[in-house]
Amino acid sequence: MPASASPAPEPSSKAPSPKWRRGLDKQRIADLGDGRFFNPVLSGDRPDPAILKDGEDYYLTFSSFESYPGLLIWHSRDLVNWQPRKPALTRNIGSVWAVSLEKHQGRYFIYIPVKASPKNDIFVIWADDIDGPWSDPVPLGLHSHIDPCHAVGEDGSRWLFLSGGDRVRLSDDGMRVVGQVEHVYDPWRYPTEWDVEGFAPEGPKIHRIGDYFYMLTAVGGTAGPPTGHMVIAARSRSIHGPWEQHPGNPLVRTTDIREAWWSRGHASLVEAPDGSWWSLYHGYENGFWTLGRQCLLDPVEWTADGWFKMTGGDLSQPLAKPKGGKALPHGMALSDDFAMLQLGTKWSFFRPAPDEAARARVQDNTLFLRGKGLAPSTGSPLLLTAGDTSYRFECDIELAPGGTAGLVLFYDDKLYAGLGFDAERFVTHQYGIERARPVNPHGSAMRLRVTNRRHIVSFHTSGDGGKTWVKFDRGMEVSGYHHNVRGGFLMLRPGLYAAGPGEAKFRNFTFTALADE
Repeated sequence: MPASASPAPEPSSKAPSPKWRRGLDKQRIADLGDGRFFNPVLSGDRPDPAILKDGEDYYLTFSSFESYPGLLIWHSRDLVNWQPRKPALTRNIGSVWAVSLEKHQGRYFIYIPVKASPKNDIFVIWADDIDGPWSDPVPLGLHSHIDPCHAVGEDGSRWLFLSGGDRVRLSDDGMRVVGQVEHVYDPWRYPTEWDVEGFAPEGPKIHRIGDYFYMLTAVGGTAGPPTGHMVIAARSRSIHGPWEQHPGNPLVRTTDIREAWWSRGHASLVEAPDGSWWSLYHGYENGFWTLGRQCLLDPVEWTADGWFKMTGGDLSQPLAKPKGGKALPHGMALSDDFAMLQLGTKWSFFRPAPDEAARARVQDNTLFLRGKGLAPSTGSPLLLTAGDTSYRFECDIELAPGGTAGLVLFYDDKLYAGLGFDAERFVTHQYGIERARPVNPHGSAMRLRVTNRRHIVSFHTSGDGGKTWVKFDRGMEVSGYHHNVRGGFLMLRPGLYAAGPGEAKFRNFTFTALADE
């Protein structure tokens, strides 16, 4: 039955109360430990999931946009518990959008669309081991498309399917384009009265299962109205078409702003260890655009006519886990004693210069960060991806002579909040600008704390290493620090910055998620 004639699913009466288990740094984790899980499986900004099943292993990566090192690879054996491996991309080639992670004839490939100046492109990198080393990015000269998906036809031909229903042939080694882009698919269109951001067909994912090639596509716009983004599907017996629309389109769509997850889309299919099928896609948590698009796992049921449907509803309730597969320890601690420099796994720079990594070094459990610019807007801060609705982070900071440093909640160079200081005065960051500069009683060294409790932000300072704290006399509310205000498809990320001359010293960085119940 066409989706326009189907009844809307019953929405949740409210966003889900926190039911997650707590892991490292008290961060929420999906696995409930009783055979069930609670979405998201990877919290925080994990947009455009690209999943690869490689024997008993699953590898996953996401759009990393302006963060470098980028394209962190995650590893799982059960689709619910995920461990970080290593980043695949270290050189800044632009803002990285939805990638394709593939394995072909024993070699791993990532096809990477970027928004960049003077023009956009799609790059390819390869490795013989998932942990690298990965090759230097090779441009393919595709300047008018995003969201590539690598696919191999029944005749062995290699293709990139692209946004807009287009595709282009690849060389046998997958490293260059052969021929011209061609239009091969007209995506299903939703009813005109639906509230969406725009048609925007993107994120094609091709899966060969049984007698068919299945194509999942995102339409309706990635953000905008919570009801806009959706998942549609089509199938063909040949990679060359024709493509038959799924009679149940759209397969996933938020229909009510009371639902737990907004703007759900950009889906892939994957087979679990027990032979069951699942879909990974992203969505915004109700009321928390600031956390970016988080990674969701939805059970898939195959129907007698060779189609499939997602069965997790609005994902507001726990679901039964896939059976089989070893549960790896999930996630990573965000606290850091700086025994080593974890660039690309824990920390990343925002829009770094080619030599940005040379700014940071660790020694004697201390991060030395060379100052850059005059403020976070010009200083390429060092940032984390946090996935809880409330959290606290703090750090001992010691300035270089004439320098400034501090802690931030950073969306991009035009929108951030935080607190910094020089030897004489604090500097308050709000709305992406520098505001009040009250007197600093602690001098060139102090411990700073930032608390973000469901978008209500407070700052505390300590001159005795955290034994006693003084609340800073300016609080903030940051629920508007997100894409639908600023654009860019990013998230509000905690981090630290150093500006001016010399190296600031950071020690004993601690992060603690705060349960909302």
